[in-house]
Amino acid sequence: MENILDIIDSIANEKGLSRENVQEAIKTSFIQTAKRIINPTFAFEADIDDRTKTVKLRQIITVVADDATEIEGEEVGAYMGLTNALEIDDEAEIGDQLQMEHDIESYGRSAFAALHREIEFHIQRLVENELYDKYKSKINQIVSGRVTRVDGDQNTTIEIDEIRAILPMKSRIKGEKFKVGDMVSAIVRRVHVDKANGISMELSRTAPKFLEELLALEVPEIKDGIVVIEKCARIPGERAKIALYTNRPQIDPIGATVGVRGVRINAVSEELCGENIDCVEYSSSPELFISRAMSPAIISAVVVSEEGDEKKAVVTLPSDQKSKAIGKSGINIRLASMLTGYAIELNEVGGSIQMGEKAQEEKKEGLSSLEALFGN
Repeated sequence: MENILDIIDSIANEKGLSRENVQEAIKTSFIQTAKRIINPTFAFEADIDDRTKTVKLRQIITVVADDATEIEGEEVGAYMGLTNALEIDDEAEIGDQLQMEHDIESYGRSAFAALHREIEFHIQRLVENELYDKYKSKINQIVSGRVTRVDGDQNTTIEIDEIRAILPMKSRIKGEKFKVGDMVSAIVRRVHVDKANGISMELSRTAPKFLEELLALEVPEIKDGIVVIEKCARIPGERAKIALYTNRPQIDPIGATVGVRGVRINAVSEELCGENIDCVEYSSSPELFISRAMSPAIISAVVVSEEGDEKKAVVTLPSDQKSKAIGKSGINIRLASMLTGYAIELNEVGGSIQMGEKAQEEKKEGLSSLEALFGN
């Protein structure tokens, strides 16, 4: 292993690794090889000699009393009696550590092959750790790549730089279909390290954070922190609500996000397969926030109550606003509840409607219409 420094520089440049990390990996490889071919119970140290460009491998031997039990048995080579130690170093004392130099190459070709495997292993782990740190920092950020495979369960494999990413079927927007060669953007949900397959990422296009990051790309005020997305709720591919605020009175957070003639919000909606996006202004007042979240319905009053972890809001509204408040298939009231964190009950003239009672109300309305048309 002559010119080890040149080898380290070559590996660092080829793999894009820091020189210091490669040096540590090489030293660890020498130590692990020594334990494998000499004795796994011995302690070793490895240092790189900058002058000779070689690795110095040394066994650490602890000085003990001549009658100590450590100098008997399998670990005898890790210890040395004081009398023998004094022959090597006349100032040796019990507890001192002596060093014995070893040359890996003197143990034959099998030892050199073992060293080669250790170096490969530790360099590969180093590469994977560097990649893991790189992509772990991208969690909750948008990445883009090309589809390389779609399996029978419609899980999509996407190639992103040097690693493989998976977009599961459950994390795709309803109705989306991808084919090999398509360019796809998604948010990084988590990063995995697998011994068999190395590093892989799990992506999502349904997470609320994906919508937030898309808005940050389209709206400079959000990217710069002038407009802040306080909360976000989505039913992917159908509808979403986002709560926005700004500390600058001269800035309209809704207008800035929507853009002139809706150009900004429409660009985001197009990426999300036509998902409708409602923008509401956030308020620290629960009553006001819930009232705004129920848009486009016009609310008369909101009364909130909290008992332990249960948060409930009773929303009073005119009868003609009921259908707007509920929305198609209950989507508006569901999103408002998700956005605010309150279980919402609608209270109108003539009774109250909870989120789960929409179907019964629609049935009653249908019967009333038939009776009016045909009589009793």
